Amino acid sequence: MSRKKEAMVDSLPYKKANWWYRFVKRSFDIWVSLIAILILSPLYLLFIIINAIYTRGHPIFFDKRIGKDHKHINVYKFRSMYYDAETNVDKYLSKAQKKQWKKERKVENDPRITPFGRILRKTSIDELPQLFNILFGSMSFVGPRPITEGELTNNFTKEQQDIMLSARPGLIGYWGVKGRSNVAFADGVRQKLELDYFKLRGIWFDLGLIFRVIPAVLKGSGAK
Repeated sequence: MSRKKEAMVDSLPYKKANWWYRFVKRSFDIWVSLIAILILSPLYLLFIIINAIYTRGHPIFFDKRIGKDHKHINVYKFRSMYYDAETNVDKYLSKAQKKQWKKERKVENDPRITPFGRILRKTSIDELPQLFNILFGSMSFVGPRPITEGELTNNFTKEQQDIMLSARPGLIGYWGVKGRSNVAFADGVRQKLELDYFKLRGIWFDLGLIFRVIPAVLKGSGAK
């Protein structure tokens, strides 16, 4: 984004979601997620079997995040790490890696990720179970990315937290389209992009993000 466009976005007020936008968005979420789940159900079964073999644990991972209106939600993912990756961190990570994980929830060349898990992450297939989150209403196709309580309190002011949690978290986010894992909290860019979404959101903007994320996923841009 050019400096001129950045300045223009910075000057915009935060948009409130009117009833028509909420109705269209939720209707889209329900029907598209339901159709996608039905079409992809054979692949779900295949990935579950392969993943159970590689991770030696439950093939689905339930990631605790903060959702709309400060409600705690479980975000579904295909497990991409070994079964004891969360409970036995010292077995896999150095002190520097643990510090990076605590700050960004990402680690360069994370040794806890299985070989099959790397494929799932590179292609973003690990996030396909979130279609069920969307269908059940804890997530949307487009919105701020699901965030942990630590990420929320450490990187956003109270006012910004209320803005972030005024919408359902999204499978696709403005931050994700612009940079995915290449954009971090440490330099403040991720916070800005997450909040910029609330200035730009709308039916056509959301649809544009959906179409823009497809080439990024196919290229594996920024995925870790």
